[in-house]
Amino acid sequence: MCGIVGYIGKQDVRNLLLEGLKRLEYRGYDSSGLAVFAQDGFSVVRCTGRVSNLVEATAKNSEEGTLGISHTRWATHGGVTESNTHPHVSSDGKIALVHNGVIENYVEMRKFLETKGFTFSSETDTEALSNLIAYHYAKEQTDAKDASRFFIAVKKALSHVEGTYGIAVTCVDYPDELIGARKGSPLIVGVGQGEYILASDVSAIITHTSNVVYLNDDEMVSMSRDDFRVVSAADEGVDPIIDTIDWDVEDAEKGEFAHYMLKEIFEQPAALENAMRGRFSDDSSTAIFGGLNLTPRELRQVDRILFTSCGTAWHACLVAEYLIERYARIPVEVEYASELRYRNAPLDKNTLVFVITQSGETIDTLGALREAKRKGYRALAITNGVGSTIAREADGGIYQHAGPEIGVASTKAFTSQLMIAAMLALYLGRLRDMSYTDGVEMVKALRSVPELVTETLKQDAQIKEIAVKYAEYADFLFLGRQAMFPVALEGALKLKEISYIHAEGYPAAEMKHGPIALISEECPSVFIATDGEIFQKVLSNIQEVKARKGKVILIHSKSCEVPRELVDDAIVIPDAADSIMPILATVPLQLLSYYIAVARGCDVDKPRNLAKSVTVE
Repeated sequence: MCGIVGYIGKQDVRNLLLEGLKRLEYRGYDSSGLAVFAQDGFSVVRCTGRVSNLVEATAKNSEEGTLGISHTRWATHGGVTESNTHPHVSSDGKIALVHNGVIENYVEMRKFLETKGFTFSSETDTEALSNLIAYHYAKEQTDAKDASRFFIAVKKALSHVEGTYGIAVTCVDYPDELIGARKGSPLIVGVGQGEYILASDVSAIITHTSNVVYLNDDEMVSMSRDDFRVVSAADEGVDPIIDTIDWDVEDAEKGEFAHYMLKEIFEQPAALENAMRGRFSDDSSTAIFGGLNLTPRELRQVDRILFTSCGTAWHACLVAEYLIERYARIPVEVEYASELRYRNAPLDKNTLVFVITQSGETIDTLGALREAKRKGYRALAITNGVGSTIAREADGGIYQHAGPEIGVASTKAFTSQLMIAAMLALYLGRLRDMSYTDGVEMVKALRSVPELVTETLKQDAQIKEIAVKYAEYADFLFLGRQAMFPVALEGALKLKEISYIHAEGYPAAEMKHGPIALISEECPSVFIATDGEIFQKVLSNIQEVKARKGKVILIHSKSCEVPRELVDDAIVIPDAADSIMPILATVPLQLLSYYIAVARGCDVDKPRNLAKSVTVE
């Protein structure tokens, strides 16, 4: 959840670290700090609040140097206080450390270290690790042939850690060495000319180099100004693979937009186009995916598909369930990854597992993937995180190619996932009983999506007016049927995430079974209705709300004939095939949530208590 930036090279490290933290602030913004290696020890500055506070503090109190580590925090152990802010320096002053993850046995470590004379000034699990490294460092006497005394101490300390970590560590006696290690929490090495950057996300690296090494679990890296080496837990040298980042810094800038979220909403036509690029057959009758690593014959043997994920991506899984069952006639189950990894779900031997994750680092989704593979199931991933842990550990998968998504509330990544779900339904359907003609029609519909989303985005000003009208309400219901039910869930989540309004999503027909008790003039209902056989059913649900004086916002397709007296406000989306309607219906919900949050004065890109990538349990 937190952001880590470390640097060793020739540049002034302070400004480089601050720039990296600004780019990683979406990973955590409770507090931030940095430690610069100075002549007489570490120069440490820590502040609660946003990185801007740290910028001000370092301008008054920070030395120059060419080696340093920094951190922006999303609190897990201990409250948001300066003493709990990273970096943590061991009580003997030898070790400075920043950490992402959760050390589960830190209490036992702390008790042991207190008997050895180490003291503690924070409530964090991280400080226990900094002192444990210092303890082992004090026990080591000399450097080994191929490793420093410092490196050996870090390695020994980590062998006692239970839990997850991504760390950057420096030692006061080693001004020419920066050490990183990971287990369950992402860590990346940026490879430059005479300099190296250690970070938890490529966003912090991209302005300096496009060459990166993705560390695997249980790997450590030692960096000097001239070289770096990677070592596995078994103390074996690793031949690192240097990858190239396929986007540039402009992709991660806000540009003319007020917020990243708004920029990313308007980037959806391009993101959806990229999700389709090169993925249709020459005769335009089916989708093609080169990375599934399964033959058509093997896919025809699949009797059931299990989708698992968390948060917004879980809603994409639910849409995938509707689409695949309808178009491919394969039974689909959807599980929360956080639940699946800890329960013994009975799965048929011919079950195919799919995980969906924007970052490719979500800890619960990674755990579910590993559990599925451990039990012998083929596990595939749909992810936007090229080079991510899940992308590397899955048996195959599909990249979204949506580009960097900085806003904490997912927008373009979600609709990209819906696009890939529809394409997957098409692909699997054509392997089974979908006709050539139906395949051609579905490809045509999919290709029309970017243009239709562009058309929907033209209602931006109207949606803003509606949002301002409803910004002060404290409760909302979001209602839809069939594939619009997961879209309703997503709409409710978006509103909760960025405006802090209580909102719930339900199948429209389920309203009568309890939620109707909430209906009043003070609780608006957002309905999503598209033309088709159940449209009249949704109208009946709307009438039930109006009969109880509830306010109704209706998102509906153009051809729907809606009695104006039934709705207070309407947002019209283009007519389209059922397979792509979830994508089109999502866009107005994103804009509605965005403008409500702005009207309430909320920090849209950095909503309270949330971080972009959940890498801790």
